[in-house]
Amino acid sequence: MSPQADMNADRNIRPDYDQVIQDVADYVLNYQIDSAEAMNTARNCLMDTLGCGLLALQFPECARHLGPLVEGTVVPHGARVPGTAFRMDPVKAAWDIGCTIRWLDYNDTWLAAEWGHPSDNLGGILAVCDYISQRNLATGKTVLCIETVLEAMVMAHEIQGVIALENSFNRVGLCHVLLVRVASTAVVCKLMGGNREQVMAALSQAWVDGSALRTYRHAPNAGSRKSWAAGDATSRAVRLADITMRGEMGIPGVLTARQWGFYDVAFSQTCADLKLKAPTERQFKFQRQYGSYVMENILFKISFPAEFHAQTSCEAAVILHPQVKDRLHEIETIVITTHESAIRIISKVGPLANPADRDHCLQYMTAVPLIFGALEATHYADSFHAAHPLIDEMRGKMQIVEEPRYSRDYHDPDKRSIANAVQVFFKDGSATAQVTVEYPLGHRRRRAEGIPLLEEKFQRNLATCFPPPRCMEIFALCQDQAQLEATPVHEFMDLMMA
Repeated sequence: MSPQADMNADRNIRPDYDQVIQDVADYVLNYQIDSAEAMNTARNCLMDTLGCGLLALQFPECARHLGPLVEGTVVPHGARVPGTAFRMDPVKAAWDIGCTIRWLDYNDTWLAAEWGHPSDNLGGILAVCDYISQRNLATGKTVLCIETVLEAMVMAHEIQGVIALENSFNRVGLCHVLLVRVASTAVVCKLMGGNREQVMAALSQAWVDGSALRTYRHAPNAGSRKSWAAGDATSRAVRLADITMRGEMGIPGVLTARQWGFYDVAFSQTCADLKLKAPTERQFKFQRQYGSYVMENILFKISFPAEFHAQTSCEAAVILHPQVKDRLHEIETIVITTHESAIRIISKVGPLANPADRDHCLQYMTAVPLIFGALEATHYADSFHAAHPLIDEMRGKMQIVEEPRYSRDYHDPDKRSIANAVQVFFKDGSATAQVTVEYPLGHRRRRAEGIPLLEEKFQRNLATCFPPPRCMEIFALCQDQAQLEATPVHEFMDLMMA
């Protein structure tokens, strides 16, 4: 039989589910999380993620997206959105929670062949758990506790992160929120009571949706869609899981089907790939089996609401600030030594059109702390940028240089560094020392230093929405692993409501 005949639809033999789908389904249904470190990190991740969402409510550009599609709608046992009074169906609630989490680019990060923010999955997880817990309470069934939320977070982190380790979606122009949809679909379908066949069917629907383009993340088209794209993805996961639980069939060969499958349609960078590469060369590669590795190694954004590849550059700039703050107009050149991914993703010259453009610009994110000694969400605003032309002046003096070792260590599974170095040269020939930061404050290697500051960040974010007594109650609960895990989800969400 000819190769062409092999691609024809007349060979109507329905395949088994693709192995990638089977592996994810078996993981979420059968894996037992026995890592105390993973569960403790998930607790810290829950605090940090919710805090990021609460802080985002202070920004009208985010808040205007929230609420039911039909104003005034109230859903019985509806899922709640922390920091608001909204009670909605889980699909829209997941959208809103995910939108607030991601709006300020301040939640956790995973860096590998693909990047992303696995706590984006909390939108779907929390919305579904809150709804199920309330519904079960009303019907006399067992409610869900926060332990279930933390376990689902560990698994969603793991699915998104392990797929990302060896498979670069950005290199074929696709957005990493695809992995949010896939991971959220798996864990949400399980939470809804899905069996193996249902979880696989739901996952196939997630893959057949394809992926958003990365266009809105890069110059010259960077814009605010990147702040709600993950909310949209985790919300879509809830919808796909719900469709599946209502009896919708799956698409078993969604990844591997010749000509029509994800690998051939979306994971080949050019049409030539289909001719030059064997089918197995276009398939996903895996570095490790699913466990709890990703949550244990997750990167927290503690100091700066900034794209993660720039975190260590910002930290170096803060260190240099006292040495340069009185000599800003004497600066001739600023050299940022960095890794390949930072150059490819966030190095920009020329005008920056909006806040989303600025918080993904390595030069901007380094210039602000050099000048002011800090980098905060408000520093990306149009008004702030317009009031401080010195920022663009500093950007114009920057040189970006790749250090090959930084690029190698970025991908080394035993290091996972995100190194940057900054050095300032003055017109009189003098210069600062080169300040190098290889591991950001939110790295696993700096947990002892970082977690107290992460807790302070959470307390500040709580204070933007709640009175002091409520802030103290929420924070005390979140510090107690056993008590938090035993807390019913609907009671926890009661505390988080405006």
